Amino acid sequence: MADTKAVKADSRFTKKDFRGVFWRSFTLLGSMNYERMEALGFLYAIMPLLRKIYKDKPEKLKEAMHRHMAAFNMTVAPSPFVMGISTAMEESANDDEDFDPSTINAIKVSLMGPLSGIGDTFFWGIFRILACALAIGFAQEGNVLAPFILLLVFNVPNVVTRWITLKLGYEKGSALLTDMMATGKMQLFTHCAGIIGAMSIGCMIAMWVSISCPLQFTISGSEIVIQDYLNQIMPKLLPLAFTMGIFGCVKKKWKVTYIIAGIVVVGFILGILGMVAM
Repeated sequence: MADTKAVKADSRFTKKDFRGVFWRSFTLLGSMNYERMEALGFLYAIMPLLRKIYKDKPEKLKEAMHRHMAAFNMTVAPSPFVMGISTAMEESANDDEDFDPSTINAIKVSLMGPLSGIGDTFFWGIFRILACALAIGFAQEGNVLAPFILLLVFNVPNVVTRWITLKLGYEKGSALLTDMMATGKMQLFTHCAGIIGAMSIGCMIAMWVSISCPLQFTISGSEIVIQDYLNQIMPKLLPLAFTMGIFGCVKKKWKVTYIIAGIVVVGFILGILGMVAM
């Protein structure tokens, strides 16, 4: 009976449905790739809920599946929060014809950066170090519990966070969305979420895309470093230009294999000529 009890009074989902999403969330990194990151794992996790939302609307289900195949990447522990709030928004998209579905991805993108920052700080910066420190102490004494201490101290907070944030994202997220739509704040929030998402993407480009120009010249005894001049125009100009170029190719629907092959060939040639360093 407990399995068939609704998560909340007006919900179409049962506790069993959410337990399924909870267990599926552990596969988030199972199909990690550099094109869509964790998107396929995210879609797999919430797929049973999407099927229930769009039970008699196959075309709407296809649109929702396509929507959640957009690139998604964040620390895995708090990711069920985004799954919960995305599910609440998909319900709104199904029940309210005036709801803008593009809001769903805007919210997802806006949450990636902040939640990843929190998740990385706690799980990789605190719990991992604490777990390793405790386990090393036990291991130095020859205690066979050392590996179990490592796994428990790191994974217990991880598992608890997944379950709590999944329910929190759905229950509180649904209430928040209802309130925002009633007060007319959804459009403003979507606009702000888009700005935060763009900022997050810009930060990722600056951090992850490493391209520089090593060319140097000596003119009248003065050394001219091309990269210094580029930095004066705009820091990280080359990574931004490179990323926008790839984005343009994707928008033109070039095959990913061709894009990757082009990056390898052009990068190799420019690297040999000493014009680009990665």
